[in-house]
Amino acid sequence: MKLRSVDLRKEPVEAVLDRVERSLGTRLDLGTAVRKRRSVGARTDRGTWVRVERRGLDRVGVQGGDGIASAEALCGIAKPDWLGAVAWRDAEEPAVWRADETGLLPDAPVGSALAWEDPGLPETWWPALNASLDALATQHTSRTATPDTEALTRRLVTETIHGVFPGVDTTVEDRRPAHADLNWANVTAPVFCLFDWEDWGMAPRGLDAASLWGASLAVPALADRVRGERRDDLESRDGRLMTLFVAARILGPHGDPEDPRSGPARETARRVMRELQAP
Repeated sequence: MKLRSVDLRKEPVEAVLDRVERSLGTRLDLGTAVRKRRSVGARTDRGTWVRVERRGLDRVGVQGGDGIASAEALCGIAKPDWLGAVAWRDAEEPAVWRADETGLLPDAPVGSALAWEDPGLPETWWPALNASLDALATQHTSRTATPDTEALTRRLVTETIHGVFPGVDTTVEDRRPAHADLNWANVTAPVFCLFDWEDWGMAPRGLDAASLWGASLAVPALADRVRGERRDDLESRDGRLMTLFVAARILGPHGDPEDPRSGPARETARRVMRELQAP
């Protein structure tokens, strides 16, 4: 049976949330609900947060479906505490539902995934981001990062980059743990916190920095600040590859030709390709 593509912003989820409440023994405050394409989250009556996600069985097989729980073992990173979970197989489709309960965020998310204006971050925010990403890079895991639920293999990196920038040597030299979904919807401010860890795992160095850069390109000063803060990652060989990977996703066949990030992404990609080809 083929898995039906759904958007949880539009899909009826009342029965799913009712099952989550009964299983976790709590009530969800639907007035606080945040609905995204792949997940629904809400505050509980015991002062925690529950995030519910639907994934195909094939996607669960890559990661085990326990990203938020397994991230609890990570040290030195500003993230919510994981408290418990419930998961079950969908009765009608090859999909798994999973609800993870965590502590509340210290502040509100910065915004939507992509920044369209300067978020006005305090100067204290950037050292906190750097401390968490630097700490993450020192951890160990057998997980593979799954941005957009797809395993970040050498083949995926090569096909994505070559689809827009053919001929680039996509050999990866340095793989490190990454959050794999670092954008402005998954970080808080003014107090920094990084959440939604379901896709974390090993990835080429610089994936997170390049992802946040790509999410910032509509605000040039913000994109420049991200590149400046994460310069060591982005100027490494693998960081340059991840810059091309992110740029190719913006400029490729599934991108929006009217996306204001397209021009800056193309300009940066040209420079990065010259740097990769330099002796």
